[in-house]
Amino acid sequence: MERLPTSPGEYPEKTDASPEPAYSATAGINDQGTVTEWSEGARRLLGYAPSEVVGLPAARLLADGATAADTVWRLPPGQDRWSGTVALRHRNGLRLEQGLLAHRWTSTGGTTRWSVVCAVTAGVRPPLEDALNEWAFTQSPCVLAIFDAELRLLRANAGMERALLLTESEMRGLRLPEIAPDPVSDETDRSMRLTLETGEPQYVNAFVRSPGAGPEKRGWATSLAPLRDPDGRVVAVYLAAHDRTATEADRREMLLPDHADPVIGTTLDSARTAQELADIAVPRLADFAVIDLLEPPPRGDEPSARPAAGPVAARRTAARSILGGNAEAEVGVGETTVYPPLSPPVECLAAGRGAVYGSADPGIARWVAQDAGAARISGDGTHSMMVLPLRAEGITFGLAFFTRHQHREPFQPEDLWLAEELTTRAAVGIHNARRFTREHTTTMTLQRSLLPHTMPTQAALEIASRYLPASTGAGVGGDWFDVIPLSGARVALVVGDVVGHGIRATATMGRLRTAVRTLADVDLPPDELLTYLDDLIIHLSADEADQDASAEAAGGIGTTCLYVVYDPVTRRCTVARAGHPPPVVVSPEGSVYLLDVPAGPPLGLGGLPFEAAEVELPEGSILTLYTDGLLRARDHDIDDALDNMFEALIRPASTLETVCDRVLTAMLTHPPEDDVALLVSRTRALHADQVVVWDLDSDPSVVAQARRYTTEQLAAWGLEEAGFVTELVVSELVTNAIRYGEPPIQLRLIHESENSTLICEVSDASSTAPHMRRARIFDEGGRGLLLVAQLAQRWGTRHAPVGKTIWAEQSLVGF
Repeated sequence: MERLPTSPGEYPEKTDASPEPAYSATAGINDQGTVTEWSEGARRLLGYAPSEVVGLPAARLLADGATAADTVWRLPPGQDRWSGTVALRHRNGLRLEQGLLAHRWTSTGGTTRWSVVCAVTAGVRPPLEDALNEWAFTQSPCVLAIFDAELRLLRANAGMERALLLTESEMRGLRLPEIAPDPVSDETDRSMRLTLETGEPQYVNAFVRSPGAGPEKRGWATSLAPLRDPDGRVVAVYLAAHDRTATEADRREMLLPDHADPVIGTTLDSARTAQELADIAVPRLADFAVIDLLEPPPRGDEPSARPAAGPVAARRTAARSILGGNAEAEVGVGETTVYPPLSPPVECLAAGRGAVYGSADPGIARWVAQDAGAARISGDGTHSMMVLPLRAEGITFGLAFFTRHQHREPFQPEDLWLAEELTTRAAVGIHNARRFTREHTTTMTLQRSLLPHTMPTQAALEIASRYLPASTGAGVGGDWFDVIPLSGARVALVVGDVVGHGIRATATMGRLRTAVRTLADVDLPPDELLTYLDDLIIHLSADEADQDASAEAAGGIGTTCLYVVYDPVTRRCTVARAGHPPPVVVSPEGSVYLLDVPAGPPLGLGGLPFEAAEVELPEGSILTLYTDGLLRARDHDIDDALDNMFEALIRPASTLETVCDRVLTAMLTHPPEDDVALLVSRTRALHADQVVVWDLDSDPSVVAQARRYTTEQLAAWGLEEAGFVTELVVSELVTNAIRYGEPPIQLRLIHESENSTLICEVSDASSTAPHMRRARIFDEGGRGLLLVAQLAQRWGTRHAPVGKTIWAEQSLVGF
């Protein structure tokens, strides 16, 4: 086992009778009692080099052994400090009585260590100590302390002892950060150094947790003044601290709740929030205020936690002067200013906390020397100023600069504290505004990518549409619409509304739109399609509920949907709805009415049926689908809104685009509070000269007859050049129906001249759906549907209550 050396050879004896200057001896000890750090002062005190001590039990340094060690650092949980006199063992074996102060630190990872410190002094009273006691302790009733030219404590009054729960003898010879380790102590130590160097008083204000006072912090206003000898030389620093907790609470109650709450952060606009901060600060707190915001990084990311040391560019966003205008500043609102390195604004941003400056402060002098624009600070009579960062959730958004040139009193520590309250509220508002803008932009981009950019080409309906996002702070909603071409020249119209707003509602809308398109591709009737969509939403909401208690709405529960299928051949319209407003129909004669469609429940509730309604719409009828945001006007009820929509729809218009604009103008007298989707269509019809039907016998010999019918009809339509491909498609489809289907068998050709499309349909009474298969080299069959798929632009199967229809669609472009 290692042992501590005891030879005094490396520890020289003193030969100089003059007292040595005071110094600190420090050591680090882990929670197991092992020495982990050993300072040069510790070596001077006990004679051990670091290599002789680090890694060994600290108890070996105690003259009384392990029992004394247990007393020193094995303290009850929650007690993080120990002080007292301990008998130490010098390297030469001598016993040394020494006062120690030990602090226990626990890292964020849970590791505990002790920092042990002691002051080594010559024991000779400073020659000015009696005079210093007289000057300091007879001039102030506050918490008082005196620090010498090396910033080591000489004297502390009873108030200081009560505040820190240490006696004067336990603190004497230590620097303030050693007495009370805390960032505020470090800042005060720097300010005391500045007092020694400049001879000017300094001020520090902060909230500090007093030892033994629990987690609650108290506000202290600390004044640091130089103490001069009869010759005027600064020989010590005089510290006076005032407990301003009650005073600041009174001023906060006076200034903040009655004035700040209603006016800071009233909108999701960063510039407006910045101006509100300036307006509340002037004239209540300052004579002049400017708010500069850092430019957001590319792609809308948040700024870094703390900007670099400089230079820093910021945009002047708001200003307010007690004199009116912006006379005190060189940079106008909307312009960019650049703060040089080491200027107070840059130091404030780098440190992440505010500070108070006087006009004679060296930092202000450096700033004026670097930046000619800052020269006006001292030229307009400004004698006191504050600089504070705008920070929220660990992110710095900019800075606030307050000055006084009309108020006679300089800014006090409590003024800085109040300014911090105001800037924090403004920073939260700016953070919310930027986050909303970023999320709104993302949501709008996602929604635009999901909504139709252009209407598909089809011959059944003339269509126009509009989509307006909500203008309120709730964010973009989940309204959507779609136009889906179906087989047999039919077309489906869809309008839906997802519950909620924001990116989750938009993402859910994208899922549902994809699901509707998938279900529409298999030609499900409207009521069946809504039933499948209802089941899908129930599954989605169940999956998301396991991750988020609020995911019920995000999963789509409560979504409304209207699904319409129009057939231009029969002019019949089939409609089903799930909690959605019914469509409006305007007949060619000018009558307007709500289509009578059974009101199914919103999607996601489950267990309730959906019913479809089927009506015949004359050619030229106007069919209007919409979301309920169109009816939620703030200045009239739903009945009045419907009346306004009816009046706008029945007025003659040359195009459906005009109809859409007219409806929105009549319905939306204010920016919409909810998303609005509007889909207006005019029905078209495929007449008898565009559709032909033949009934066929279930006999292989009829295939040739079907080809002949097809050739003759194509000649009548002037489509002889398409005859070869069409005959092959008809031959394969009819053969497939005769071989695998059941009678009756029917062949139908549809010519969409406007769309340059030819549709071939073969129907039979069998419900068995065909499927392609890969035929082997010597197989005599199995190539029919593969051939149809190669020749047709698209093909598929449509089921009916009895039987099915196999269809193939050809493009006539080029024929």
